[in-house]
Amino acid sequence: MSWRDEYRSKLCTAAEAVTHIKSGDHVFFGHCVAEPKLLSEAMVANADQYENVTIHHMVSLGNGAYTAPEYAKNFRCNLIFTGGGTRNAIYEGRGDFTPCFFHEFPLLIRNGRIPCDVLMTLVSPPDEDGYVSLGTSVDYTFQCVKTAKTVIAQVNDQMPYTYGEDNKVHISELDYIVEASEPLFENAGGKIGETEQKIGAYCASLIEDGSTLQLGIGAIPDAVMLFLNDKKDLGIHSEMIADGTLALYEKGVITGAKKNFDQGKMTVTFLMGTKKLYDFCHKNPAVEVRPVDYVNHPAVIMNQHKMVSINSAIQVDLQGQIVADSMGLKQFSGVGGQVDFIRGAAMAKDGKSIIAMPSVTVKKDGRMISKITAFVDEGAAITTSRNDADYVITEYGIAPLKGVCLRERARNLINIAHPNFRDAMAEEFERRFHESL
Repeated sequence: MSWRDEYRSKLCTAAEAVTHIKSGDHVFFGHCVAEPKLLSEAMVANADQYENVTIHHMVSLGNGAYTAPEYAKNFRCNLIFTGGGTRNAIYEGRGDFTPCFFHEFPLLIRNGRIPCDVLMTLVSPPDEDGYVSLGTSVDYTFQCVKTAKTVIAQVNDQMPYTYGEDNKVHISELDYIVEASEPLFENAGGKIGETEQKIGAYCASLIEDGSTLQLGIGAIPDAVMLFLNDKKDLGIHSEMIADGTLALYEKGVITGAKKNFDQGKMTVTFLMGTKKLYDFCHKNPAVEVRPVDYVNHPAVIMNQHKMVSINSAIQVDLQGQIVADSMGLKQFSGVGGQVDFIRGAAMAKDGKSIIAMPSVTVKKDGRMISKITAFVDEGAAITTSRNDADYVITEYGIAPLKGVCLRERARNLINIAHPNFRDAMAEEFERRFHESL
């Protein structure tokens, strides 16, 4: 049988495909932009046929309908990253959160510590040899293809065909195929204001020519990009890239020429941006989307040239402890790749890791809460330990922490806190260290 005949033999509707999910199964969704909205909706529509189905994924851009109270007997989510559509299920006891470094997720699937019975994901149309691409998200999805008993793929002609080792999947590895063209999820990033510009300029001042960068999505990473136009031969080895990367690539600032390996390539494990980014990455040999246990592994990251990681945080206390994924006992997001890259950068020759964040969070009522604080909130999980912390940046400057004693760390952090909160922290400084700030 030719691959084309095999492909046709596996075609079915979304409603038919999800009947192959069984009660008690552990179902994985493709990550982020690769989440198959049509299949997820079909699964929820078929909820009466299931009991105790566990849903696993990392970033979800869908509506999380399966977490609604009325489906509590049918579905329970168990996540390593939460978002707006899934947080309430965990807060209200209908879901679980499993702490996990992103680079270890495929290993936990591979060794069965997190079971994987069914994978549902978006893929590109097949090439002339019968291989689909995992497109925007290879991360843990490639391992799920190898581990799952049942692989349900939504072939979406709007999914880019991306390159990279362990990205392609042959039709023979798919059990059920649903053809459906849907616009991909898009995220245009955040609005760059004066605060973000100041932070971006401070971050850029630490980036040298030839550095290899890890950046995320949002106003601060995009602001950093604005101040890198005069740099030369920057490289990308990052958990993800977004649209902000494209302008620097088109200007010849990002070349990857100095990378110690994967030279000339932007190496990522997933993509999240707008259609412009997805079109740019389609069959583009300059972009490689590879599994997260390669891209995010600290032992890989440490061997890159002048590795610089830039991440964000919810709180940083005066010891340099970094909280990035919880608000008190409430799980807000997940550790993602923050620690993977901070540790990899720390072990890299001339590596640097940066936590970049506004000095305050402004609530809807206008109330300001300092992100630099004497103590983290009760119950909050420490994402990055004080031993790992390197640089913290706000709009008020740069606080070096690596190799700095607790007293000077506190002094450095208070100096970049919002002025409205410095006096209170100065009192804590005097109480703690028996001297005036």
